[in-house]
Amino acid sequence: METPKLSVEAIEKGTVIDHIPAGRGLTILRQFKLLHYGNAVTVGFNLPSKTQGSKDIIKIKGVCLDDKAADRLALFAPEAVVNTIDNFKVVQKRHLNLPDEIAEVFRCPNTNCAGHGEPVKSRFYVKKHNGQTRLKCHYCEKTYSRDSVAEA
Repeated sequence: METPKLSVEAIEKGTVIDHIPAGRGLTILRQFKLLHYGNAVTVGFNLPSKTQGSKDIIKIKGVCLDDKAADRLALFAPEAVVNTIDNFKVVQKRHLNLPDEIAEVFRCPNTNCAGHGEPVKSRFYVKKHNGQTRLKCHYCEKTYSRDSVAEA
């Protein structure tokens, strides 16, 4: 007896974000406003993955992420792969790089910092230290682990 398989419709043109750590798909949808384009979006949660155990995946029809957006994605899913699709084929496969600097994405956890509650654009310098992503606030110059900094 043949095992039934679930399949997701292929997209003709757009972006597939694959290898998102399980549970981070919704954060990426929200942070990148992927539902605001009005295009078809397919999301898979907790799908089996040979390398990660389980993963999330996002397909966005008709939208291609530029390099800057793809690298910003590395702050949320460093092991993700961004595939650009054209004519139902992968025409570009991008492994992500952390950006050097990020603005208006996170809020500084330091309550005495201008980047915490003041009407200024938050700004952090991004570094990798001992395998962990670290964010240094432009204003108070304190450094935080990526997980301790909340989204703006």
